[in-house]
Amino acid sequence: MVDAGYDAVWPPDALVVWFHVAIARAVAQQEEMHVPSRNQERQEREARERLRVYSARQEVHRARTRRRVRDNWAAVIGVVLVAGLAATTQVLYFTTGPGAPAPEPSASDQAAGEETPAPGENVGEVPDPSLAEGRTWTGELVLNEGVTLGIELDGEAAPQAVASFVQSVEDGYYDAKTCHRLVRSEGAGLLQCGSLAGDGQADPEYSFGPLENVPADELYPAGTIAVARGADAYSQGRQFFIVFEDTVLPGDTGGYTVFGTVTSGLDQLVAQIADGGIVDGASDGAPVVPTTITSVTVQ
Repeated sequence: MVDAGYDAVWPPDALVVWFHVAIARAVAQQEEMHVPSRNQERQEREARERLRVYSARQEVHRARTRRRVRDNWAAVIGVVLVAGLAATTQVLYFTTGPGAPAPEPSASDQAAGEETPAPGENVGEVPDPSLAEGRTWTGELVLNEGVTLGIELDGEAAPQAVASFVQSVEDGYYDAKTCHRLVRSEGAGLLQCGSLAGDGQADPEYSFGPLENVPADELYPAGTIAVARGADAYSQGRQFFIVFEDTVLPGDTGGYTVFGTVTSGLDQLVAQIADGGIVDGASDGAPVVPTTITSVTVQ
């Protein structure tokens, strides 16, 4: 009996079959080892694509941010320019344009070297307010011999101003005095008269106060007669102004004493003097038609 133990030899055909099976298994194992590599390559490609898309989006975001910042700066600069232009336009409008305030009818400043009176004190021979008698005075003011104005003075509302005017009339002060200043602009129309030397300078030897009968609404209607003055309430003198067009005058310095009214002839003043215009075509200055006070009477 033949023993088929460990010394048995494989037949040739069986050995060939085993060899092919071993090779097949090795190939399968090698293919299995390559599968993860292909998956990894795909993942890496996808990761690179995601990175590319993310980078592109970041660049678009940065570009938009830069453009937004640039646009914001442009808007800020535009606003600043517009605001500056508006401010400049407003300044020009309210200083040299139609919005400029109407010139105020004040007596001129004291001449150089003249002593300025102390505030709150009358200077010179100012009459007592009792001279006005607390009543209405009537009379006529004639300009250039042909312009006759009927006037009324309110001795009750403005006793000190009326007393000063009446005394000056009785002293003959106004005879041949000039009306040196004409104002005619949007919102203002007046003629100022009675300066000592005809140049608008204040009289250093005559001034009085206080302010009386000042319009609370700053409106001086056509026909108003008021006292011109300088910087303070006691700088009123013999100069006065006649309003021929409704005029608004700022009251921030106290306003002006209204002491009388033109009752007739105002149209003559406009036609024969105001309509003649102002020297050099200005809105405030000497009238083209030289104007002199011919006479003044009151009773």
